[in-house]
Amino acid sequence: MPAVDKTARDDLAARWVNLAAEKLGARAINCSDEFFAPSRRMLREAPPIFIADKYDANGKWMDGWETRRKRGGGHDWCVVKLARAGVLRAAEIDTAHFIGNHPPAAALQACNVASGEPGPQTDWVEILPRVELNGDQTHRYTIHSAAVYSHVRVNIFPDGGIARLRVYGEPKVDWRGGVARGQLADLAYALNGAVALQCNNEHFGAMRNLLSPGRGVNMGDGWETRRRRTPGNDWVIIALAARGVIKRAEVDTAHFKGNYPERCSLQGADLTGLALRDLARESAQWAELLPPLKLRADRAHVFDKQIVTHRAVTHVRFNIYPDGGVSRVRLFGAVEI
Repeated sequence: MPAVDKTARDDLAARWVNLAAEKLGARAINCSDEFFAPSRRMLREAPPIFIADKYDANGKWMDGWETRRKRGGGHDWCVVKLARAGVLRAAEIDTAHFIGNHPPAAALQACNVASGEPGPQTDWVEILPRVELNGDQTHRYTIHSAAVYSHVRVNIFPDGGIARLRVYGEPKVDWRGGVARGQLADLAYALNGAVALQCNNEHFGAMRNLLSPGRGVNMGDGWETRRRRTPGNDWVIIALAARGVIKRAEVDTAHFKGNYPERCSLQGADLTGLALRDLARESAQWAELLPPLKLRADRAHVFDKQIVTHRAVTHVRFNIYPDGGVSRVRLFGAVEI
């Protein structure tokens, strides 16, 4: 079977937010069946795993959602409440490790429910027509719709298992309302639409963890680089959720005690209307937003008076010196639309 194309997956994750990620708050709220494996596993962030000799009371343990063998008519389905309503751009249906027990086909529907959950009168719209699925493979699809949706329903025909469902999109945020009230918004928050575009290394922890809700639960729930043995420093480039002027930065080294960076800094640029080219090289010349400042272990740092006066930016480069791990980065700013 074809291997998972990590480059393609990372490309989606660097453009949009996975609104079906449990880590961001998505939930499987209803399904037709989950006899062999609960539907909530389908929304996990971590890549699916396979444990050859692991069984539970109902049979083989699988890292995903798996229904029993259907003996009557119809098909199985699961309704997922997205972490935030948004415009959906792409979907992944991953059948990793499901071989012989994967669904032969699947389809996606979506709806927008302002409050509460979908009911019998809810109008579901097809966003992905029925497609064929292979076992142990990640299937990627473009979604062509400008509508805002709060829930998706994955239909599988007739039954079987899915390891992961990922639905990438742009969260719906009322920036103009916040601007009118002069509020500061977290421009480096995934649920506001921020994405981690590039970094020089993420050996021990993914860069997108920096933008997740809450504080990190452990060292694995942050961005951590390998030990640097050459001159220079490590960095990550973040596309902000909206164009704005940074007023306060929060850098949290929660759980990083013997491996936190010595210092950190911020650079930024307004790339509105510009094609993204060699960000790694160009970002090194961006304007300084925060000079290199000392960090401490396992602590939430707040920098406000240290922020350098600057014009509105759309992208920031977060530098750590020389290497190490950071749990979260929050960048609160005044949005300029």
